[in-house]
Amino acid sequence: MKSMTETKSPNIRFGIVGTNFITDWIIAASKQETRFELVAIYSRTQETADAYAVRHNIPYTFTSLEEMAKSPLIDAVYIASPNFLHAEQSILCMQYGKHVLCEKPLASNAKEANRMIEAAKQYNVTLMEAMKPTLTPNFGVVRDNLHRVGKLRHYFSSYCQYSSRYEKYKAGIPVNAFDLALSNGSVMDIGVYTIYPMVVLFGKPAKIKAQGMKLETGADVFGTVGFEYENGMNATVLYSKVSDSVLPTEIQGESGNILLDRINLIKKVSFIGGGQASMGKGMLSKPEDISVEVDKDEYYYELKHFIDLVLAGKPESDINSHQNSLITLEIMDEIRRQLGVVFPAD
Repeated sequence: MKSMTETKSPNIRFGIVGTNFITDWIIAASKQETRFELVAIYSRTQETADAYAVRHNIPYTFTSLEEMAKSPLIDAVYIASPNFLHAEQSILCMQYGKHVLCEKPLASNAKEANRMIEAAKQYNVTLMEAMKPTLTPNFGVVRDNLHRVGKLRHYFSSYCQYSSRYEKYKAGIPVNAFDLALSNGSVMDIGVYTIYPMVVLFGKPAKIKAQGMKLETGADVFGTVGFEYENGMNATVLYSKVSDSVLPTEIQGESGNILLDRINLIKKVSFIGGGQASMGKGMLSKPEDISVEVDKDEYYYELKHFIDLVLAGKPESDINSHQNSLITLEIMDEIRRQLGVVFPAD
């Protein structure tokens, strides 16, 4: 078994689990990260593995995940399988000394996430959730400027995107997006984008109040969730797969606001002075664009961050940390409990 401190090569040799559009995007982004070396693809069928390997010029294919995990050909695994498989597949790979970059959400629930975190510690490997927005330069801008808003009062975030899969569902066609057996649903798919950054910035809330709607399958399709923090700050998040929204994300404080254009892909960040600065006149200052220019693929930054961790022998990120991933799943577990959404994995 290769330990973290034995990873000397400037390149990290990756095996990929999953042959979907997300893996296509990751592979496209990897062209900008010279230390990412794609050497293997796993699929349940040889036909699918072969076709994907040809399409992306991948030298090795596997139809047994254990065989890929055992292989000396790879150092790390990127997992983009259905949510209900994340824990099982990640733990298997970590048992054979492979570092794991696992798609969001990290697991079906906090119970599974705890098992994954313990496995990472036991087998001395890096484990990180592939939550991309929190690792981008403009989220760094938010963190660096958060002090400017003064005493925190409110966090608001919205990610509502009408799903083409909902049209199929209404037509009576079974779709994975609303299949509880796969640990799917609105909060797991897109709600997590509004919650994870909140956890990174502010930690764990003291109280949670969720409202939403379920389909006949039992899966949630939208939600509105309120949070209370012990420091007096409140938060509200909206997410939906049955409606669209153009609302930005906003952090409000007593001295000003920070505005993010899109929480899942942050391109513009503005600071707006107000509150105490307006002397009670209700007048906000002209928005100050504090964004940084981004010249890389949106998925590049999570790959770079993960490879940096592996090469430095670090078990986890200080941003997409084990604790932040665990807290986020604890929050989503509670949201699902209040909405009555139960996975077989629970």
